[in-house]
Amino acid sequence: MSPAALAPQRIVCLTEEATEWLYLLGQEQRIVGISGYTVRPRRAREEKPKVSAFLSAKIDKILALKPDCVFGFSDLQADIASLLIKAGVQVTIFNQRSVDEIFSMLYQVAAMVGQAEQGLQKLAFMRAELDAIAHKASQFKRRPKVFFEEWDEPHISGIRWVSELMGIAGGDDVFPELAVQSMGRDRIIADSQTIIDRAPDIIIGSWCGKKFRPEKVAARAGWQDVPAVRNGQLFEIKSADILQPGPASLTDGVAQLHRIFSQWEAQYA
Repeated sequence: MSPAALAPQRIVCLTEEATEWLYLLGQEQRIVGISGYTVRPRRAREEKPKVSAFLSAKIDKILALKPDCVFGFSDLQADIASLLIKAGVQVTIFNQRSVDEIFSMLYQVAAMVGQAEQGLQKLAFMRAELDAIAHKASQFKRRPKVFFEEWDEPHISGIRWVSELMGIAGGDDVFPELAVQSMGRDRIIADSQTIIDRAPDIIIGSWCGKKFRPEKVAARAGWQDVPAVRNGQLFEIKSADILQPGPASLTDGVAQLHRIFSQWEAQYA
């Protein structure tokens, strides 16, 4: 019997990264339910039933789909996982927070659906692309200092994989000590002056679920002398491209970071 035949046949994905990865592996026929926040790939929204948000899920609807496996992400989905496990469903919750952990999670999912070799090939390509970006960035005469804002009120700085990808792309996170904190509440910057004092050259906003407003950032009291504001270096990267700990951040997300940093380096280094 083939590995693919032994693999789960009816999978519910509570977050987007597993859905995108299964589509990239050509295994979308296994997916029977997805998160309502899924935008990658776009056609998944049209093809698959939406059964969850991030912190909540329609347990009855999931059970009605008769999944033989549910994939989720982070301790924040522990309550959903618990309810499904008590109902007799197999649940795998990944907790990837770093670039290496994202690669590991993606390999595990590929192996679980009988696509280990194909998964390794795709991951090797992604790693090579990251190495190529890092090599280009190593030639920068000067690296920009970057503030990545995951939320605006209160200010929340970027999570670990975002900080690591900024480093690969050629920028230096101005709050590296916060990046290691897995929970958003532990990355809150209560005093706006702390950000001003670190004088970021670039500000990147990725406000989970709402549009980044650069004019709102520029109008903050005392921010007019921040280099990023003074030079108009305020950018948005969509949360689906960078705050998804899966294929998106390792491809489109880091590419957008590198493009922003390269343009800054060419102008200000």
